[in-house]
Amino acid sequence: MPTKKRITRRRLFNFAMGGALSAVTGTILDSRGHSTELLAGTVNVDPKIQGPFLILSTPFTASGAVDFDALAKQARYVDWCGCPGMIWPQSGDSVDLLTRDEKLRGMEVLAEASRSLRTALCLGVQGKNTAEMLVFAKHAEKLSPAAMISRPPDSGKTQDDMRQYWHEMAAVTNRPVILQTTGGVAYKGPVPSTQLLIELAKEFPNFGYVKEEAGAVIARMRILVEAKPPIRRVFGARGGYGWLYELRLGSEGLITERAIYADVLTRIWQLHRSGSDPDALRDAYSRFLLMINLSKTHPGELRGYQLYLWKKRGVFQTMVSRHYGPKRTIPPTPIFSELKLTKEEIAEIDFRFEALKPYQKPGTPDLTAPNQRDGS
Repeated sequence: MPTKKRITRRRLFNFAMGGALSAVTGTILDSRGHSTELLAGTVNVDPKIQGPFLILSTPFTASGAVDFDALAKQARYVDWCGCPGMIWPQSGDSVDLLTRDEKLRGMEVLAEASRSLRTALCLGVQGKNTAEMLVFAKHAEKLSPAAMISRPPDSGKTQDDMRQYWHEMAAVTNRPVILQTTGGVAYKGPVPSTQLLIELAKEFPNFGYVKEEAGAVIARMRILVEAKPPIRRVFGARGGYGWLYELRLGSEGLITERAIYADVLTRIWQLHRSGSDPDALRDAYSRFLLMINLSKTHPGELRGYQLYLWKKRGVFQTMVSRHYGPKRTIPPTPIFSELKLTKEEIAEIDFRFEALKPYQKPGTPDLTAPNQRDGS
């Protein structure tokens, strides 16, 4: 208990010293000069951490190596779409099937690319255990992303294991930290309780951001939304299938590997926020669901046929993916293959993708040039 108190006091002191209260605007400027909304006196919410925060799909070359150039292009594409945030590495293919060096290098590539972009970069820093997590968290902290995200440790078996793991992470950074409520394929521990998430949000000024996708999602989401503050933001997930309902329940964003639809998901977010056109909101979301329902008939779920769209939009050069081994094991050396689609499958993808046009950003991005949003 004394250790927890010392950590809390030190971190509260860091926030107080790093921020200047604005009596006129009701905001705080933190140590990096970012504006932060003031809620209930001491509870702060970073206004950048909301809306679609989309997980980037890892691009690979024909030889199965990570295509870091295409990864940077993907960041510029998401920014061109006007999307509020992007996350990497976070999905299974990038957390489990990349080497430590590949993940560290990819973080560096994205940090460099995002310096000239408006889309907020969130880096994934989970590990099999606390020691591995700290390697990624300390590396990410040096790169100054807008936020970090972490799922539970693979080694976790109890609520207290997760508590200690995230306490160690809290000692590394003052940046907003998003907690994911599910683990990876190797995780056999419990779901982090809503009580634990609320406890951490009370204790650490930069916690309280949650990617909720575990167990009884809707019931848990209601509890977390009602716990604001100290809970700061609740993000939907699960591929976006329930996002419209979750938004209406009070969630304030979406975290999923659907970055190819960054412009459409951003438009859905804008329509929801404005409340100006409920018919357009329903129409946009329905067309998005029509698109992603292709997973019922086409190869893949979060990647799969979406790789064709990444090529179609000029971001990826291949449709290569790495794969798990038998029974979802992590192979000692990469297993990879190129996605093959039939003419009929491609025709159906194109047919449904065409329906998204009214909600897509018009034009074609120059992915070699940064900061291409309107007015930039």
